[in-house]
Amino acid sequence: MMFSAKTKAFALLLTVGLFAGCSSTGETVEDGTYGSDVAAIDQDGGSTVYGGDDQGGISSSSLTEEERMAAQQQAAQEALRDITTFYFDFDTAEIKQDARDVLVAHAQFLAANPGQTVRLEGHADERGTKEYNLALGERRANAVQRFLIVNGASRGQIETVSYGEEKPAVMGSTESAMAQNRRVELVFE
Repeated sequence: MMFSAKTKAFALLLTVGLFAGCSSTGETVEDGTYGSDVAAIDQDGGSTVYGGDDQGGISSSSLTEEERMAAQQQAAQEALRDITTFYFDFDTAEIKQDARDVLVAHAQFLAANPGQTVRLEGHADERGTKEYNLALGERRANAVQRFLIVNGASRGQIETVSYGEEKPAVMGSTESAMAQNRRVELVFE
């Protein structure tokens, strides 16, 4: 098998590039430092992250147990608030059990931020008349609104709107597609 000069040159460049990519950076290790702005673990068992030119950092070993727990709880609440779509069973406006903790996190966020507003958009699948589906989307949005208010949000922070079957999330008449269209979406403004 004959290789052209271009193929040989390309293979040579690829090999040189591979060796260059695998070589060390030339940094030396002195006094246990690694040439990075993050120390993996300090002697007390915590980690320290440095940032900026002043080399000031934040060390997890300086946090109290209560502060660590509060930070973990806040992170968990923020993660719950990433969920903004809530699904409903066929022909109901009853909030599912697995959505309640997430909605409580949203209600607490709204209570802590009185200037924040949210629009609740109610939707339905394609079964039923347009009028019925508009009413069902409204009942779903109102159910979420009541839940948020009971858990600390203010009525003035919440607007509800129903789109019925007009704005499907997924096109199609399969049960899976219709299940994704029976929803309320929270849109923070």
